[in-house]
Amino acid sequence: MPEFPSLTLEYLATAVILLDEESRIIYLNPAAEHLFDVSGNNLYGLPLQQVFSDTEQLTNAMQQALQNDASFIEHDLTLGTLTHGKLHLRGAVTPLQLAKRYLLLEFYPIDRPLKLAREEQMLGQTQASRLLLRNLAHEIKNPLGGIRGAAQLLEQELEKPALREYTQVIVQEADRLRSLMEKLLTPQSSSHYSALNIHEVLERVRSVVLAEMPDGLEIQRDYDISLPALIGDKEQLIQVALNIVRNAAQAMQGNGLIILRTRISRRVTLTKRMHRLAVMIQIVDNGPGISPELRDKVFYPLVSGRADGHGLGLTLAQDYVSQHHGIIEFNSEPGCTCFTILLPVP
Repeated sequence: MPEFPSLTLEYLATAVILLDEESRIIYLNPAAEHLFDVSGNNLYGLPLQQVFSDTEQLTNAMQQALQNDASFIEHDLTLGTLTHGKLHLRGAVTPLQLAKRYLLLEFYPIDRPLKLAREEQMLGQTQASRLLLRNLAHEIKNPLGGIRGAAQLLEQELEKPALREYTQVIVQEADRLRSLMEKLLTPQSSSHYSALNIHEVLERVRSVVLAEMPDGLEIQRDYDISLPALIGDKEQLIQVALNIVRNAAQAMQGNGLIILRTRISRRVTLTKRMHRLAVMIQIVDNGPGISPELRDKVFYPLVSGRADGHGLGLTLAQDYVSQHHGIIEFNSEPGCTCFTILLPVP
């Protein structure tokens, strides 16, 4: 597109997309690539409706701009994307008449301040949850030693070997709970950080969950194999992904589809710091979704949507992601729940 001064748009913070007369994309500036998490080279020549979903509002704005031959501004625009779901934007459409007829689309994310405030609130919530869990773990850990010791003494007094199976169950469950309490009490300094491939983490989780639920559950891979290595604690990240995938599988009662997706995100702000690159992990399922009354509380400790759930899985996941200076968030509606994890690349 030599006739259009695209160089001046390269430095704009506003996302800009240029369309030709047939509504095909012929230019995206870097801000647009960052906002929609796409590469312009892969989209050139594609119709706008093929790249985005929920384009009714945008299409109407384009028609208004063309009919009036003037800029049309949509202050509350919803646009669907492949990587971030639905985005809430402020958009402007401007007709341009050069050698040919073009449409200049400008987008500004109106939910960014809300997102930053939500991240700050989530960080405070994580710290409060961590303190609560540590106090709870201390209170539970002490009686467990007494329960285990009493069960061992009782086992010595039992004459029938068959009855000793029950005391063994008590001892084993006490050990399991004690192990869980140890994890909750483990300080961050004991984490083992090293270079790792996030796909090895996801493959481990995939094999574990499929072994637990071999019938009716499908886990698809949608990996970007060009992702750079992360620096992190592999076991903690396995636990993060395992908790989310296992929750999804259990919500679908072992029958449904889970998609493990990885992408690269550019110029991402995580916990008040700007990172040039971040790895994005998305765990998507087609289950019933998270009930509206739980959506604001799913990361709270002891909150669970299942009668037999302990409500610690997502709390631990949030804690571990926070220790890696990342964030975890989700969107949920019936038929589609997507947990998104963003981890900075060093």
